[in-house]
Amino acid sequence: MRDAMAKAEVGDDVFGEDPTVNRLQERVAELLGKEAALFVPSGSMGNQICIKVHTQPGDEVIVEKGCHALNYETAAMAFISSVQVNAIEGVRGVLGVSDIKKAIRPKFYYMPRTSLICLENTHNRAGGTIYPLELIKETSELARTEGIKLHLDGARLWNACVVTGISPKEYASHVDSISVCLSKGLGAPVGSVIAASRQFIEEARHYRKLMGGGMRQAGILAAAGLYALENNIPRLREDHAKANFLAQELAQIKGFGIDLESVQTNIIIIDVEQARKAPADILSMLRSKGVLLTHGNYMGIRAVTHMDVSLADVKGAAAVIQEAMH
Repeated sequence: MRDAMAKAEVGDDVFGEDPTVNRLQERVAELLGKEAALFVPSGSMGNQICIKVHTQPGDEVIVEKGCHALNYETAAMAFISSVQVNAIEGVRGVLGVSDIKKAIRPKFYYMPRTSLICLENTHNRAGGTIYPLELIKETSELARTEGIKLHLDGARLWNACVVTGISPKEYASHVDSISVCLSKGLGAPVGSVIAASRQFIEEARHYRKLMGGGMRQAGILAAAGLYALENNIPRLREDHAKANFLAQELAQIKGFGIDLESVQTNIIIIDVEQARKAPADILSMLRSKGVLLTHGNYMGIRAVTHMDVSLADVKGAAAVIQEAMH
C-alpha cells in the first residue's frame, strides 16, 4: 500500500484532474452500482454531505438511536444541515419498518417534513451487527412510497458483504446515497467514498469544498484506497474470527456482559455495569497494561479487531484483560 501511494499519479482533485482519485471514484461507483462517486476525507464528512444534499433546514431525519451520524459526528446534522432528528430505538441497531412508518410525520404545515431516513450497516454502537437486506428493501419501498430519501452509512459495509455473501451493489441498489469507508478494516490511512446519482454527486462536490474537503493532490491517498479495495476485503474474515475468539474469552470474566449473538463481525460491546468499576477506570487500567479499548455505549466498552492486530495479539490481550479483571 505504501508503495502504491509513493508511485501514485496525481493531479489537482479540486479541479477533477487527479487521475488516481478519478479511478477510485469510478471503481467505487462500479462496485456500488451507482452513477458516480466522490472521495472524501472521512466517513463523518461523507454522511454529513449526504444529509445536507438530501434535506432542507427545518426538515426531520429518522435515524436509529445509537447510529454513528447522531452519536459520533459532533451534532453535525444540527450544525451543518439545521435538521431535527427523530431517533428510534432499534434492536441491535436495526429498525422495525413499522416503527419507521409510525415516525413519519403527517403532511401538516405545522409539523417538520420527514425528508430522510438513515440506516447503518454494519452498526458500530450495536457491536458491528449486520442490517438484514430484506429490512433494507422494505424500508426502501416505504421511503419511495412516502417520497422520502434513504441514506446508508455503509462505513463497514464490506464486513457485512463478507459475512453474508451479498454484494455491495445489491445493498446499495435499495438506497439513494451510500457512504463506504476505506480505512477501518480495509487498512487505508484516510478516506471514505460516497456514491449516488451523477446529479447528487455534483451537488455533494459543492458541499465537500464548503466543508474543507477539497484535497488537491489526493491521489496519494486514493492509491491506498484502491489497493485496499483490490486486496483487503476477503481478509476481513480474519478480523471476524479474531473478534469471535476474543468475545468468547471475555464473556467468561465476572462482571462482563457480552451479547454473543451480536458479535457478527469485528466489534465487541462489553457491558461493564456489573463490574463495579466505571468504564473510564477500566479503560485507563487496561491502557496502562498495553491494551487499548474505547468507550462503547452507556456503561459499555468496545473492542475492535483489525488487520494490524494479529491473533497472537488478541490472545495476549484476552489474557491481560482476564488477569486485570480477576
